[in-house]
Amino acid sequence: MFLNLQFQNTFKIIDTHCHLDDESFYGDLNEMLLHAFENGIDKIIIPGADIKNLAHAREIAHNYEKVFYAAGIHPCELCVFDEELLKEHLKDEKCVAVGECGLDYYRLKSEDTELKKQQKEFFILQLELAKEFQKPVIIHTRDANEDTYEILKQYAKNLCGGVLHCFNASKHLLKLADEGFYFGIGGVLTFKNAKNLVEILPQIPKDKLLLETDAPYLTPEPFRGRRNDPLLTQMVANKMSELLNLSLEELLKLCFNNSEKLFFKGCQ
Repeated sequence: MFLNLQFQNTFKIIDTHCHLDDESFYGDLNEMLLHAFENGIDKIIIPGADIKNLAHAREIAHNYEKVFYAAGIHPCELCVFDEELLKEHLKDEKCVAVGECGLDYYRLKSEDTELKKQQKEFFILQLELAKEFQKPVIIHTRDANEDTYEILKQYAKNLCGGVLHCFNASKHLLKLADEGFYFGIGGVLTFKNAKNLVEILPQIPKDKLLLETDAPYLTPEPFRGRRNDPLLTQMVANKMSELLNLSLEELLKLCFNNSEKLFFKGCQ
């Protein structure tokens, strides 16, 4: 069940990464979304992760004016890769991005070279789709900073920008700000063990900051242990404004404009 919180803000929030197609939302999706839209959430983007869920993500997006989705396949779900199905979704008017796609070496061993090679191949294929359809790309990267950087550096000039989802505080990846990439900041920022992210946050160009939840995962403090939902971007925004010495109003306006520019203003 969603948290029945009340917020009154002058500026709206775009949750740029929210898995509304997750089964944990099946029971109260409509009620939760209506409450979120009444309390400052302006738009929500559902990232594609598992191709089996794309039809459901599209259905949700078409049922709610303020919900959009992306089409892509998570690096841990490549066994069901279907390029033609991705292309079908990328033609949809409510599909605003490619992804989430990228590299995830977390469970791989050093000798798993073929699996790493496969991940790179499918990552590049999805970047090619982003180039073809002129849509931004949502990047997932875990324990693969160097390979992610090298691939994105190579393709950046042909892309309509993108976001490093759940930015992992890598100074190496921070250099991608100069290549048109944004940085998604979510509930991790509020965790007690988020020292690296807290330290690097002020180094991220302010015109490259985005708010996200990754709901139903990574619920921010003080609600860890509960299901995350779009409204809890408010908790992340509060922490960001504190760390960046900005008023909450300034921070919300900044992140909203950044999100609009990347996902809804067309390829710059």
